[in-house]
Amino acid sequence: MSKSKIEWTENTWNPVTGCTKISDGCKNCYAAVMAQRLKLMGNKKYVNGFEVALHEYCLTDPLKWKKPSLIFVNSMSDLFHEDIPLDFIQKIFGIMNKASWHTFQVLTKRAERLEELAPYLNWSPNIWQGVTVESDQYKYRIDSLRKVNAKVRFISFEPLIDEVKNLDLAGVDWAIVGGESGFKSRRMDSEWVLSIKNECDQQGVSFYFKQWGGTNKKKNGRLLLGQTWDAMPEIGAK
Repeated sequence: MSKSKIEWTENTWNPVTGCTKISDGCKNCYAAVMAQRLKLMGNKKYVNGFEVALHEYCLTDPLKWKKPSLIFVNSMSDLFHEDIPLDFIQKIFGIMNKASWHTFQVLTKRAERLEELAPYLNWSPNIWQGVTVESDQYKYRIDSLRKVNAKVRFISFEPLIDEVKNLDLAGVDWAIVGGESGFKSRRMDSEWVLSIKNECDQQGVSFYFKQWGGTNKKKNGRLLLGQTWDAMPEIGAK
């Protein structure tokens, strides 16, 4: 388990590392940059850089962590990447099912494969499933998410690189919005953020504003309308 600097989680668990870019939001992928850095540092998980790699030896780690925690699964990969076999995904789900005292957050851009494999997975109440929607072009991922039998469904509008219009949030519990950070970061318009917030307010969806991003994300902060917005689904609710 690694303590996470991501505001909406507490820890990370990476039984898979590595990924490939599939959409606009992947352009400046933080994980790809970090993987190369970790490879140079001699980290055994990244001997092949950002190529997809399965790490069976750390599958059971969450069972050893006794303190209940909010855990982001595969922060350095995408659990529904086409190179990850169904049986390995099922092993990961099996551990999440057993570690019922933790809450696991799974996030994917591969919504079609999520929809395809979801019936073969055990969606215990402690597994939250999300999809990334970085612009209006990828709004279709929400339709796939709706078909997943997860107790909590969420959308990560991050990095938000364009407006997302006419949002239908039926079946969605939580929305996270954030701007891209780093030297090559793309601009996020405040009107795009407010539009999503208004839809969340009207449709009864918890709204979490992560950051404005930019080249100096700490300076730009995470205030929206003069305050922070940290709403989340209730952990452990039946």
